[in-house]
Amino acid sequence: MIDEAEIYVRSGRGGDGMVHFHREKFVNRGGPDGGDGGRGGDVILEVRPTMNTLSVFRHQLKYIAQDGKNGGPNNMSGKSAENLVVYVPPGTIVINKETGKVLGDLVESGQQLLIARGGRGGRGNQHFATSRNQAPRTGEKGEPAEEFTIKLELKLIADVGLVGLPNAGKSSFLAAVTNANPKIADYPFTTLEAALGVAQIDEENSLVIADIPGLVEGAHKGVGLGFAFLKHVQRNRVLIHMIDGLAEDPLADYTQINNELALFDPKLGSKPQVVVINKIDLPDVKNRLPAIRASFKKAGIQVMTISALARTHVVDVLKKVQELLQQTPEPEPLGLETELPVYRPEENRYEFSIERIPEGWRVSGKGIERAAAMTLWEHEGSVRRFQHLMEKIGLDDALRDAGVEEGDTVFIADFELEWMD
Repeated sequence: MIDEAEIYVRSGRGGDGMVHFHREKFVNRGGPDGGDGGRGGDVILEVRPTMNTLSVFRHQLKYIAQDGKNGGPNNMSGKSAENLVVYVPPGTIVINKETGKVLGDLVESGQQLLIARGGRGGRGNQHFATSRNQAPRTGEKGEPAEEFTIKLELKLIADVGLVGLPNAGKSSFLAAVTNANPKIADYPFTTLEAALGVAQIDEENSLVIADIPGLVEGAHKGVGLGFAFLKHVQRNRVLIHMIDGLAEDPLADYTQINNELALFDPKLGSKPQVVVINKIDLPDVKNRLPAIRASFKKAGIQVMTISALARTHVVDVLKKVQELLQQTPEPEPLGLETELPVYRPEENRYEFSIERIPEGWRVSGKGIERAAAMTLWEHEGSVRRFQHLMEKIGLDDALRDAGVEEGDTVFIADFELEWMD
């Protein structure tokens, strides 16, 4: 099962606005009629309940929405692009790879998350006409696209998790109570992938059970199958802790697994558990069962006994789990705990920095770079508008104070400007 993936997403850029003047027979000086560009497409993640792995993202790593169309004459707006919807399985956590911030926890069928917003369309010259400038040669390019590399992590959504050391009989139990067909053998680590099954208790009640591959000492550090599967336990409301009745020290095995759970996530150590001694159909286990019960009782731990292979007492375990589920609240979405609001000063969208480089001067800033990308440099009116913006935000004065001279090259994003006073 593929439960981790990294993909690149990019929204569509906005279409360019048009600089155009109305031309029609017998209509003198028809005026500006350049249309607006269309909006670029968003990239949206949506939960599709029929998916259960992230395997589709092994073959496609880039998801790029379409750009908006350019505006046309006669005030015709360009067509906006369709949104790009990317389907993910329920239980997917979305993380910004660069910042590590959790963007969303997608669990509900049909739930959507906007990842990259499409750029707005640039305005045509119809919007820049005034009483003093009735023939503006000014327009805007479309707003640039947003792009991210995001990490997807799948954490299985199941009511119950089966945990225990390798070869404790977890897969046998899952096969006994559900229609799942996990691999079963008499050697450790036969289960290499987390598996889901649905156990029907009665006509009205059923349980979704996840078989978590066997954990060993040091699993929270990645030993054995490690934290690749420990994370799936985080969504389980109740755990069935399967103990091998043939183990040399069943109580020590129980303690070891609980330590690994708590070291990986302290909340896992406090999850309700049904502790089950398996393989009671074997004569050796029958003989030592009183001693095993006594050791757990001394530690204050209540145990149940089953034979997953012979399907003895497995229904009793399911009923006990159902009781615990009714007493256990639904878990909150992972990574999105409610925090107290933090109030910060309003960000100056045209904040910038100036750096001296061998080729000239580099101006950096989200707002000024965006404005440069939306400027139609081939039209004099658009260039003047950008110059006015530089004056308004103080960039002109800041460059002079920094020592810019006539003929120096000023770099803003991908654009090169020659400084002239």
